[in-house]
Amino acid sequence: MSRTALVTGAGRGIGRSIALQLARDGFHVVLVSRTKEQLVETTKEITDMQGKSMYFLCDVSKQEAVEEMVSSVMEQIPQIDVLVNCAGRDGGGKTAEMKDDLWHDIINTNLNSVYYVTKAVLNKGNLDSNSAIINIASTGGKQGVPFGAAYSASKAGVIAFSKALGKELARTGITVNAVCPGYVESNMAENVRNIQSKLLNIPVEEVKKKIENVIPIGRYIEPNEVAGMVSYLCSDRARGITIQALNVCGGLGIF
Repeated sequence: MSRTALVTGAGRGIGRSIALQLARDGFHVVLVSRTKEQLVETTKEITDMQGKSMYFLCDVSKQEAVEEMVSSVMEQIPQIDVLVNCAGRDGGGKTAEMKDDLWHDIINTNLNSVYYVTKAVLNKGNLDSNSAIINIASTGGKQGVPFGAAYSASKAGVIAFSKALGKELARTGITVNAVCPGYVESNMAENVRNIQSKLLNIPVEEVKKKIENVIPIGRYIEPNEVAGMVSYLCSDRARGITIQALNVCGGLGIF
């Protein structure tokens, strides 16, 4: 019987790449997102590769919605073997000028959602000693991103949450790790470049070049490279890896 992986933020970007890779690895993938059209497209791609999946609409920043979603999932499957918390959003600007609503939405979407989904899966998902929890954080949570205080704070929280939970669960055999992408070519990256272009009053193309110049390998990471790390952490070869925050960043982060 195939193992099951639940992936939040599975409709686009890194989450979509993770869902597709886990389907290739033989997982039955539970796709979770707020946008039906994206979930339908990802489900079709998995079906086209003879993989197994199902999807659920859920705003993971709302705890009640998360509880209902996980309960609905468990009505259809016996166990969640792997949880990947990938749902997130960008957003930023000068901290002194940031709207409080934006701050709270970034924290709710990027950090509180990880707590809500993880807690629900721990209580209802029938995890066992071969299970893995993988939270997508960011090198920005280690180093800070200019004009991204809320984003950096949220991802730092994801890293700390992952390490604390990993220590809590270590003797159960459940591994808990954070994966920390650097600059990944995605819709989020485009949004970040647009924000910085306006704040720095320079063309978007120049922002992209400035970012590439500080990445040692000289380019953005591709979503499938992040998915490759997640795939490894889900495998039997990674059972001794837990309580870590692993960078996939082209050398941008060195701790």
